[in-house]
Amino acid sequence: MKHKELIIPKLWTVIREGYSFQTFFKDASAGVVVGIVALPLAIAFAIASGVKPEQGLFTAIIAGFLISALSGSRVQIGGPTGAFIITVYGIVTQYGYEGLAVATLMAGVILIIMGFARFGQIIEFIPYPVTIGFTTGIATIILTTQLKDFFGLKIQKLPSHLLDSLPIIIRELPSLNIIAVGIGLISILIIHEWPKYVKRIPGSLVAIIVTTLAVQLLHLNVETIAERFGSIPTSLPTPHLPFVSWDILKNLIRPATTIALLAGLESLLSAIVADGMTGYRHRPNMELIAQGVANIGSVFFGGIPATGAIARTATNIKNGGRTPVAGIIHAATLLCILLLFGKWAGLIPLATLAAILVIVAYHMSEWRIFLKLFRSPKSDIVVLLTTYFLTVLVDLTVAIEVGVVLAAFLFMKRMMTVTEIGPLKEAFQTLNTEEDDEITRTKLDIPKGVEIFEINGPFFFGAADKFKTVLHDTVKKCKILIIRMRHVPTIDASGLRALEDIVDKCHHEHTIILLAGIRALPKSILKDSGLLDKIGKDNVLASIESAVKRAQELLK
Repeated sequence: MKHKELIIPKLWTVIREGYSFQTFFKDASAGVVVGIVALPLAIAFAIASGVKPEQGLFTAIIAGFLISALSGSRVQIGGPTGAFIITVYGIVTQYGYEGLAVATLMAGVILIIMGFARFGQIIEFIPYPVTIGFTTGIATIILTTQLKDFFGLKIQKLPSHLLDSLPIIIRELPSLNIIAVGIGLISILIIHEWPKYVKRIPGSLVAIIVTTLAVQLLHLNVETIAERFGSIPTSLPTPHLPFVSWDILKNLIRPATTIALLAGLESLLSAIVADGMTGYRHRPNMELIAQGVANIGSVFFGGIPATGAIARTATNIKNGGRTPVAGIIHAATLLCILLLFGKWAGLIPLATLAAILVIVAYHMSEWRIFLKLFRSPKSDIVVLLTTYFLTVLVDLTVAIEVGVVLAAFLFMKRMMTVTEIGPLKEAFQTLNTEEDDEITRTKLDIPKGVEIFEINGPFFFGAADKFKTVLHDTVKKCKILIIRMRHVPTIDASGLRALEDIVDKCHHEHTIILLAGIRALPKSILKDSGLLDKIGKDNVLASIESAVKRAQELLK
């Protein structure tokens, strides 16, 4: 079995290879650092998603542990991410947390099925402009949703749709809290500048400590987590499952599919980035299964959707993490923080968390790549902008669906232009080269009444109509029609049907059809369809020269 097809967690591979104390020390050090980095992000992502802050911590602990324990990557760090914010917020707004829990369970099952069905290479079929389009779109929405807390606006609850929420934010801007803005700006400054001096302690944690102390010691009028959500519990909740009914399942199929697709895409992207940084190779199918189990486990403890996090995975690698043990220790670190310091988390200013998410949105936006894609072909620009604006203005699910379908149609249009169908008789009466690199070129003696056409490229439904149009009138004018197919790698049902129509027309006009240079795969398809027998095995020749000789014999 190929390496990428293995359904075995990397943790098991690491144990079999042997695990040293020196490796454990490096993993433990990296795990603690990543756990500290993940703390403010888990809380911020939960609040931005419309759920309680502790639910982000529960997710980072439970899903983070399961992802590392079962991952197909050695260094993957899992937990809540910014990619889910918009989808989760929309589901919570419409169906409440129970609806989100059901959708996450369904997504987990979908991911497990995808893994066992060997869908691990799914990311290869998502066009790059689609990925960048919805990623930049999500970043744009995250940025706008944080304006409320960043400016300290007194808005009870924002609508989930950007077009509905943005006017409310603009209308309330005159009532902004200047202290909250100051806290937000100081946080951004600390997050940006701190890594220049100390890299092992994350700037986001320093920003939280500094601003929380400032707010408490100076009694600043800034809303905190506890003021909005109450105190944060200092233990994990009792495992339980949400109520599931058929009506809820029907309504949540699309959101669940979106969660599964996002979890799969981001985790595989993260694993690919990690492979590039470490030189290891991940197991994509096992990675999907791990994500599925982790999302199901997260729901058992009141969590939200989770996936592999690119930034946290990169932090793990940069700090020396090289096995799944680092990810497990990251989850254990978060659990210790929850048990020992959870009650203090309620003092964190919401403006600080908003500032952290503003930085997350900035890095997530990939704005440089977004602008660079404007140098791409026009079709890619259309896909990019369509996906982006549908994500921002309509819905993430619709954006992905339309983006992928549009990219597929544009690809087929390109393939239509690549597949060429045209006459060759005049060229062969001058000279012939059976292979492009042959030195010898010989003229072919093509009898009167013989026409030669060549198909270059895949013979699929995009080229089928062109084929029939080009050959429709030719069949009436000749006695023998030779179709050269040496550059046809494959043929689909539409191409097969088009060829069958031409064969029928040739029989009707008493024209003999010959095929020259057909490859093994298209020939096998013709044989299975019965069309090869209809044409006649003697009329399927290995080369154009053989076909011309066959035509000469038939005319005699």
